[in-house]
Amino acid sequence: MVQATPFLLVLFLALGAHGLSTEKCILTGTWVNDLGSNMTISKVNEMGEFSGIYYTAVSDTTEKIKKSPLLGYQNMPNLLSQPVFGFTVNWTFADSITVFTGQCFVDGNKEEILKTMWLLRSHAGKLEDDWKATK
Repeated sequence: MVQATPFLLVLFLALGAHGLSTEKCILTGTWVNDLGSNMTISKVNEMGEFSGIYYTAVSDTTEKIKKSPLLGYQNMPNLLSQPVFGFTVNWTFADSITVFTGQCFVDGNKEEILKTMWLLRSHAGKLEDDWKATK
């Protein structure tokens, strides 16, 4: 039985690996979120760096919304099929910057989905207003 155990393990791994997703989630392209904001990410280079444009559909400023540049990084170890990433958007129409971090997933329907969290920092006119400048 001792010799059969490694064979069974290898057989299980071979059969089990067949069900794993080999689809890659690629950040490059145009993405639209559930609020109608969209961004376009250029090619991710060999260092994991990328740039692009973000156009938000929501804002709490009275200024006209404009396209804003973004800069980011994708984590590159082993060229993961569902990579983690982060990027910063420098809003061209407001005194604020937003940082996003997240992961790119491929769901059961082979659709690419970005799941992110964000942190927006607005300009504070004085130190006492610092507490309300981050959302």
